[in-house]
Amino acid sequence: MIRLTTTSPTFAADFTALVNARREADADVARDVRAIIARVRDEGDAALADYTQRFDRHDLNATGWQIDPADWRAAYEALDPALRDALDLAAQRIATYHEKQRPVGSDTTDANGIRTGARWNAIQNAGIYIPGGRAAYPSSVLMNAIPAKVAGVDRVVMVTPTPDGEINPLVLAAAHIAGVDELWRIGGAQAIAALAYGTDRIAPVDVITGPGNAWVAEAKRQLYGVVGIDMVAGPSEIVVLADGQNRADWIAADLLSQSEHDPTSQSILITDDAAFADAVAAEVDAQIDTLATAKVARAAWDANGAIIVTASLADAISLIDRLAAEHLELACDDPQALFDQIRHAGSVFMGRHTPEAIGDYVAGPNHVLPTGRRARFASGLSVLDFMKRTSFLQLGPQGLAAIGPAAVALAEAEGLPAHARSVALRLN
Repeated sequence: MIRLTTTSPTFAADFTALVNARREADADVARDVRAIIARVRDEGDAALADYTQRFDRHDLNATGWQIDPADWRAAYEALDPALRDALDLAAQRIATYHEKQRPVGSDTTDANGIRTGARWNAIQNAGIYIPGGRAAYPSSVLMNAIPAKVAGVDRVVMVTPTPDGEINPLVLAAAHIAGVDELWRIGGAQAIAALAYGTDRIAPVDVITGPGNAWVAEAKRQLYGVVGIDMVAGPSEIVVLADGQNRADWIAADLLSQSEHDPTSQSILITDDAAFADAVAAEVDAQIDTLATAKVARAAWDANGAIIVTASLADAISLIDRLAAEHLELACDDPQALFDQIRHAGSVFMGRHTPEAIGDYVAGPNHVLPTGRRARFASGLSVLDFMKRTSFLQLGPQGLAAIGPAAVALAEAEGLPAHARSVALRLN
């Protein structure tokens, strides 16, 4: 774990090194993914069957390529009532939040009778990737499928790896709640390629969303342009800005909530109280040993964790913007005052009683967020990722007469005579 203090003469260099440290995949992953994509494009279902046998250790022709919706419903109905209620609450809050994101089109006519505007439509087919294995998260099903359904997507196709042919029943239950249309037992870069290009069994989609490992992220990167994607996601991360009035055990738990995701995850505490920093560091060490995920959390904290002590909370704002973290907690008396000054963060959790973990499940905002400093230019998953805008315009004789001569002049200046003629003929 790195410990930095802004008063240190080497702080600027040390902080820059922290910001620029890479925790993502290397060139070997890109090479392997390129080969997988090419094979799925050329061989289709045969390649999927082979990769599934190799990586997930089961025969798709024996276990079944798809999981029937009746099985999703059965998994939902078999849940413990309290857990079923929790999933229902999460789904309801996620839907309510995302319904407010539906964009409104425009349609205006100016004094010359020139009509301009824009219309929003949902895409037709969306693919959502849900991790398997270590990351078998029903919350990811809800966070990806519900915005697509709210947007009005006709067909939501879910892919997820099922190691040894097994799948978490919570994932099936979430697919039922979220209104998924198809569920396929495939994962990895090969699943992304199948969604992008289509195979004999699987019809292609228009947009692919959802988190995954380094191979999944790289496949999305390489296939952008063949399909739309939400983002290229890297290892999870959190920055917690906390003053000394917080409970050290609460803040330590918040930091570990990200460290336990993966050995490449990153958790950073920024505080204006050196004694509090010491207390949190001690709490992190004490709590790690109590976790079932202790091995992963310890690896992430030791390799990527950091504590930064500043002279004041205000001094942390520029540091926060440079980190542009996926998750940002503002655990202080007046989080709004700080939030108003911060530009770059994927999602912000304001106040002492708003742990990041509440946003992972039931609060409503989406938990699919930009990582790796991409919050400088990207946003979390939303209804807009499943919609597209089409502009339109309509002119009559009066409108064309008002603006046409300027178009002719610009077309001629650009050396495009056919452009100029198509307008000039109508003017004449």
